[in-house]
Amino acid sequence: QVQLVESGGGLVQAGGSLRLSCAASGQTSSSISMGWFRQAPGKEREFVVGISRSGSNTAYADAVKGRFTISRDNAKNTVYLQMNSLQPEDTAVYYCAASTYFASLRIRPNENYWGKGTLVTVSS
Repeated sequence: QVQLVESGGGLVQAGGSLRLSCAASGQTSSSISMGWFRQAPGKEREFVVGISRSGSNTAYADAVKGRFTISRDNAKNTVYLQMNSLQPEDTAVYYCAASTYFASLRIRPNENYWGKGTLVTVSS
């Protein structure tokens, strides 16, 4: 079992930045791929970004490429999401996710471990 706890959400103006953190416990983070999904009001949960166990592979949704950066510190069992140039359409609850396999993180979300989410609100 893996437990995930997100932090760092909040209210920011358009063009601003936020950094989300996700701390993993119950299994060392170096053995799991991790990532972020988001769910905007009235919409389905969508993949945002993923990072492999070692950090050598990453995958980004087109909507966030060039603005968001994922990183991880396996010594701290933590993954980070640096979000720059935020726009109102980025407003959503952001969920940390973990999976044994990097590819599964995105294509088999029903098999992921999930955090409870952190709200990001971007005002115009």
